[in-house]
Amino acid sequence: MENILFDSWDSLLRVIFITPLAYFAMVFLLRVSGKRTLAKMNAFDFVVTVALGSIMASVALNKNIPLSNGVTAIFLFIGFQFILTWLAVRIKAVKTLITSSPSLIFYKGNFMHQAMKNERITEEEIYSAARLEGLSTLDEIEMIILETTGDITIIQKITAGEKNTFEDVKVKP
Repeated sequence: MENILFDSWDSLLRVIFITPLAYFAMVFLLRVSGKRTLAKMNAFDFVVTVALGSIMASVALNKNIPLSNGVTAIFLFIGFQFILTWLAVRIKAVKTLITSSPSLIFYKGNFMHQAMKNERITEEEIYSAARLEGLSTLDEIEMIILETTGDITIIQKITAGEKNTFEDVKVKP
C-alpha cells in the first residue's frame, strides 16, 4: 500500500513531460490520417478509439513504456484504421466485414418489431427520436432508420427519384 498518493518527483515529472508529448503526437497522427478517423463511429472506429485511449494512458502513466513505443503503437493503430477504411471504400467485402448496414425500424406507421428486437431498439427510443425532430405524431413519418453509427434518422416524406438515400437499408420482415 505504499506510494498510494505519491511515488516520487521523478515519476510525477515524467507524467508531466511525457503526457503532452504523447498527446501532441496523437493529435498530429490523427490530423495526418484524415477526417475519416475522427468521423462518427461505427463498431470498428470505436475499438480503435478505445485502443488509442488505452495506449495514451499507458504511455502517460507506465514508466516502463517509452514515448517512442507509445507513438509507434498509436501510429500503427491509426495506420491500420486508415488502411482498412481505404480498402472498405474500394472493396465491398472489406466494407461488409468492418461495418454494419443501416436497418429499417419503422415504416409507414408500423414498427418493424423484428428489426427493433435484433437491433435492441425500443418504441420509447423511436418516440424520443421523433420528439427530438420536433414531430408530435408518428403519422408524419414515412420511415425511421437506425444508422450504422447508432443514430436514428427520420424520413418524413418519401419522394420518387433515381437515387434514394435508403437503398442500402437492411429490411427485415
